Amino acid sequence: MTLDKFRPYVSGALDPFVKGFDRVGMTPNGVSVLAFGMAVLAAVAFALGGLEDPVWYAVAAGLVFLNGWLDIVDGALAREQEVASAGGDLLDHVLDRYADIVVIAGLAAGLENYLLGFAAVTGVVMTSYLGTQAQAVGLDRVYGGLVGRADRLAIIGLVGLLAYPLSGPVVGDFTLIGLLLVFLAVVGHLTALQRFYYSWAALE
Repeated sequence: MTLDKFRPYVSGALDPFVKGFDRVGMTPNGVSVLAFGMAVLAAVAFALGGLEDPVWYAVAAGLVFLNGWLDIVDGALAREQEVASAGGDLLDHVLDRYADIVVIAGLAAGLENYLLGFAAVTGVVMTSYLGTQAQAVGLDRVYGGLVGRADRLAIIGLVGLLAYPLSGPVVGDFTLIGLLLVFLAVVGHLTALQRFYYSWAALE
């Protein structure tokens, strides 16, 4: 289960955004930075959703979806402008990892449950690390496994939307956001182990 493999099929929907950014002089790196900005704002909104008003969860969900969409647009813009480079790819991946970290930090801050946030963020980071480490040892970059980044963003966004009307406990003392962090922690580490196993087997 991973939505990353469907990236090539959304090129038609990307065209208006790519042409629009190109027309105003935006660079792919600029779009990557803009995507990261959406993640930072989403983290703040998630924290406010838990500490202040659940309506912020819906705001955070929209920002998460924007982050994911812009993360696809930057690569398409690089191809349109014929400026794709290793440096741009590096910046994109670094900002993606920081985006993952800050969003989960915002989720944990809203619940004031930093141990669960730590478990979730390490699972997410290890998933991404194993995907690129495969490439570092001579294999193709690995996007497979239970949950890729596109899946993760879609799930975070959907849970954020649902957490607005359903802000109270849903299973024991766990709210939807708490269950989301548990999910990210467990599935993140399982996906990382899947990618490790795939890479290990491919190298033998």
